[in-house]
Amino acid sequence: MSIRQQNLGSIVKPGFNPLGVQTSVTTYFPYLYSWGQDNEGQLGLSNTTDYSSPKQVGSDTNWSNMCGGRQNTLATKTDGTLWAWGLNNYGQLGQGNTTNRSSPVQVGALTTWLNISSGNYSILATKTDGTLWAWGLGTQGQLGLGNTTNYSSPKQVGALTNWLNVAGGYRYSLAVKTDGTLWAWGAGVAGRLGLGNTTSYSSPKQVGALTSWSNIATAYESSRAIKTDGTLWTWGSGSRGALGLGNTTNYSSPKQVGALTNWLKITSDRYTSSIATKTDGTLWSWGFNSDGQLGLGNITAYSSPKQVGALTSWLNVAGGYRFCTATQSNGTLWTWGANNFGQLGLGNSVSRSSPNQVGSLTTWLSSACGHYFTVATLY
Repeated sequence: MSIRQQNLGSIVKPGFNPLGVQTSVTTYFPYLYSWGQDNEGQLGLSNTTDYSSPKQVGSDTNWSNMCGGRQNTLATKTDGTLWAWGLNNYGQLGQGNTTNRSSPVQVGALTTWLNISSGNYSILATKTDGTLWAWGLGTQGQLGLGNTTNYSSPKQVGALTNWLNVAGGYRYSLAVKTDGTLWAWGAGVAGRLGLGNTTSYSSPKQVGALTSWSNIATAYESSRAIKTDGTLWTWGSGSRGALGLGNTTNYSSPKQVGALTNWLKITSDRYTSSIATKTDGTLWSWGFNSDGQLGLGNITAYSSPKQVGALTSWLNVAGGYRFCTATQSNGTLWTWGANNFGQLGLGNSVSRSSPNQVGSLTTWLSSACGHYFTVATLY
């Protein structure tokens, strides 16, 4: 597929080599594609049909960030608007109602949305002014609003203007502020909030006193984070080796995974597996492996990080329920793990235990996963 000339919007991204040094600036015009399970319209294709290969969502060319939830999707455009579609049983589409939508609908009229993350029927989002907003299911305090109420439209979390990164998990949430502090709230099962206990909280609580937190990721009952010094930390349930600490022990406060200082990005398969990249472009995984979601060519569980192949060109990673997706620096898209609804985009429903390329295109930008589906941008 060639770069299309008639575009409605663009996104400018600097190019980086594996060490994080800027090499160039490229302008992209991102189309949105989706595939996998579509029983609630979460693919945004105006129907409820499952697809096992990528299908274009509308004709707009200005999509930016994306996140997949249980059976819903949210995405921002380069103009700062926010859009949602799919299941809306708890108001997670932010429309002020609980009506499902099978095609993108705008959330309000604002043009200041920045980062978004979907938990299990709940949504977290930041704006360009640094404010934090939440909506959807709130029964465990996961919205951070000081209560256990559901909301069908965005509500501001406190009054602070220094929120940066957000990560919604299974009835709990994590966030990092611009000062590098880490915050958690929601159900404290297995110590996954990192607060030294298993207590639930309905408003944000600071995790320790450090100011060096950066990349964060949530799973079912465990959490992961990378610090600015490149170290990797995990906490919560150690079931099936989820924490990468060489055991299956639960920890209610962050524990360092090994001693390396070159971890770059971390994500989870929404259950008990982890996928991470290092600054050298290598890909690593650990945890539960029932469907080959670790990408190691088998279904063996591992309680410490294992390298996926030998390539040094991995860029962005994302995880769905027992499956994963990743892009490489050459613009190719790769998937592996469970494939019962065609969520790997390979034109079939066969699970794979090692990375398989999705088609032959080299213009994929990024991907995001829902429970049994995938969304991705392509220029």
